[in-house]
Amino acid sequence: MLPRRAFVLALAAAAAAAAGTGQAAALDKVTFGTNWLAEAEHGGYYQAVADGTYAKYGLDVTIQQGGPTANNRMLLPVGKIEFYLGANMIQAFAAVEENIPTVVVAAIFQKDPQVLMSHPGVGLDTFDDLKKSDNILISKEGIASYYQWLKTEKGFSEKQVKPYMFNAAPFITDKRAVQQGYVTSEPYQIETKAGFKPNVFLLADYGFDTYSTTIETTRKLIETKPDLVQRFVDASIIGWYNYIYGDNRAANALIKKDNPEMTDALLANGVAKMKEYGIVDSGDALKLGIGAMSDHQIKSFFDKMVRAKVVKAGTDYWRSYTLQFVNKGVGLDLRPKP
Repeated sequence: MLPRRAFVLALAAAAAAAAGTGQAAALDKVTFGTNWLAEAEHGGYYQAVADGTYAKYGLDVTIQQGGPTANNRMLLPVGKIEFYLGANMIQAFAAVEENIPTVVVAAIFQKDPQVLMSHPGVGLDTFDDLKKSDNILISKEGIASYYQWLKTEKGFSEKQVKPYMFNAAPFITDKRAVQQGYVTSEPYQIETKAGFKPNVFLLADYGFDTYSTTIETTRKLIETKPDLVQRFVDASIIGWYNYIYGDNRAANALIKKDNPEMTDALLANGVAKMKEYGIVDSGDALKLGIGAMSDHQIKSFFDKMVRAKVVKAGTDYWRSYTLQFVNKGVGLDLRPKP
């Protein structure tokens, strides 16, 4: 028979073990749907899975990658997933117009990574020079969104547009061509495949000031489980700091597991370009933390999209987002000191 003190200690240890087991079992299971195949642009979320940050915040997170045959966005409002990676604020405005009860709760990218590229040394070396090209390769989605802004705000013409079929060959062979892309992807592909470094013009640096790679959830989840939403946002933010500034090898391993076409070189380039262009950590995020948003910037972008006739002037755009879960300085201590 155990002495009383030993019995009490044993009982306490058993209780602690049971509490630990209960805590593990109590992790809130959530699914986060992305809008494309796993890549560096999703790195912070994979980091938070890989290094246990989500678990530390009481979350058991499944990342459900998107892709050409997936439509995770449709799964959010019907409750099949809890969170979704939104492309930009145009989608959020459209959700309001269509009375879809989804809300942006954080903006991981302060800058949209959309770029235009041109060949160097052929008279297309400045942003204004691009208006001289009669072969601007743009996708249907691009024509319906940022190219309308280029027309109304920057003097481009739809007559210049040719269909972009996600094949770089027409751009590579025509030195007077201009092509769309993402700063983290297409310029690197051109440089490695064609052997030259294209001029790169990040539209965000010329006034296309939408937030990108947003975190969206439903109005119902915000109202019923705000603590869950806060924990997911905070853990994702910390994941992003650790991904772009820390050891991201475990996160990259998970990305490559989900998307075997990813390589270490592509992932390293993605992280380098996000840092170089301030995609994640710039603007308001420098003081308020990754994920920051402001009423002023969202109104600025909304007004531009109204002028471009991409969204309707009467749209209650303020219903598309909330500042409730961001601008709290979460993770600022993880940024490397100058």
